[in-house]
Amino acid sequence: MAGAALPLAGGGPALAAAVETEFGTPPDGLGRVFDVRRFGAKGDGVTIDTDAINRAIEAAAAPGPGGKPGGTVYFPAGTYASYSIHLKSNVALYLAQNATVLAAAPANGKGYDPAEPGAGNPYQDFGHSHWHNSLIWGEGLTNITIYGPGTIDGKGLVSGGSQESAPLQGNKAIALKWCRNVTIRDVTMVNGGHFCILPTGVDNFRIDSVVIDTNRDGINLDCCKNVRISNTTVNSPNDDAIVLKSSYALNQVRDTENVTIDNCLVSGYDLGTLVDGTFKTAPYGRTGRIKFGTESNGGFKNIAISNVVFEYCRGLALETVDGGALEDVTISNITMRNVQMPIFLRLGARMRGPAGLPVGTLRRVSISNVIAHDADPRYPSTIAGIPDHQVEDIRISNVRHHMVGGLSMNDAPANPPEREDAYPEPSMFGTLPAFGFFIRHARGITLDDVEVRFDKTDTRPACALRDVADVDFHHNRADKVPGVPTFVLDDVDGFIVTTSRPIADTRLDHVDHKEL
Repeated sequence: MAGAALPLAGGGPALAAAVETEFGTPPDGLGRVFDVRRFGAKGDGVTIDTDAINRAIEAAAAPGPGGKPGGTVYFPAGTYASYSIHLKSNVALYLAQNATVLAAAPANGKGYDPAEPGAGNPYQDFGHSHWHNSLIWGEGLTNITIYGPGTIDGKGLVSGGSQESAPLQGNKAIALKWCRNVTIRDVTMVNGGHFCILPTGVDNFRIDSVVIDTNRDGINLDCCKNVRISNTTVNSPNDDAIVLKSSYALNQVRDTENVTIDNCLVSGYDLGTLVDGTFKTAPYGRTGRIKFGTESNGGFKNIAISNVVFEYCRGLALETVDGGALEDVTISNITMRNVQMPIFLRLGARMRGPAGLPVGTLRRVSISNVIAHDADPRYPSTIAGIPDHQVEDIRISNVRHHMVGGLSMNDAPANPPEREDAYPEPSMFGTLPAFGFFIRHARGITLDDVEVRFDKTDTRPACALRDVADVDFHHNRADKVPGVPTFVLDDVDGFIVTTSRPIADTRLDHVDHKEL
């Protein structure tokens, strides 16, 4: 019966019996079920099943008994090679065990949907401002689910570029624009192209128990509200794992807000070695982190991150450089091993957006209960604003900050460059003149119960502060080399150290330069 039309869009007992007889039993609770093989899909990994899959989705989206649209498009075990799959409102895609949706390589003049007209502005790259040139995409939809124990394999996707030189190419696994009430859960995703999951302007969005092992970005949340990412693993050695952005891709400023990320793992293992369980690693330089703000025309507000493991990647990067306000963020219960710069907070003025926007703000951030072990010695944790625009109201508490060490002041420039308008990246200032924390252009900074250590002797100070006001170090501890100061202060107001080692309690109203 493969290739035959599905019994009229109603599903029900007749369809369930047919599916059970020929293709195995779909799980309970799927509602109206539309098996892609009944619409002509072969699932042999060679035949291009795009048309059959899209016919099944159209049928599921059509009104059924009682006039209500919606149903589940069911993929039994098999490999379904496809180009662009068109999501519809009120439709779920269910990938059964050993079912794979495979992004096929363009061939014979056929391939992915062309990229639609973009945002109409020069501020976003091609990848952020087009959605239709994807394996699975939807625009202006509501009530969408993609789930099941199966796999989405983006093998035939490209990892960047535009369709001008290769008009049939796709470069995203799942792309969503202006959608609402979306769930992606339980699936495994590999080789996701430029973006494995790119939701832009998507509200009420949930990602749960997803495994991603991809060649570039894992999850990019752009201009999204009310998002929950839970119990999810993202391995992305060559780009970021989970990224919050607030770009101008929708041709307007729109905040990303009300986001929780919890019980996740982000990593930079060799590509493919997460899903195959070998977990191969390489030296520092892997990306695979949680990051805010390389696209930051809008703001980032009301964000909570907790219970996340970082392994062989970069650490936390909270950045706003295009005018957005990054504020009201709590981060807790984090463990990191073999990371490059555990904590990076950056307020900059790249200002890639409409002329006349003011420089943004970065304030009211709390980071607590963090262990960072064997971190790259070149890049201590950094809090960096720019002249006349300070990072404000930052509290870092209960942190064990262990660097590899082994460097000296000869390895770092005496005055790291400001790079006010540069792309934000932890390595942007080069090797820094401290082994624990480098803080510049900031006010209202508290470090409470923070321990900074090195493995190999490091003759840089533990902390370097420049143009900093209202800073409080309480119950902290730092490794010390004889003759090397723990703190180097330049243009600092309101500096307080209490019950900390190896420094006696100290209060300074103002210093132009002082070493403690």
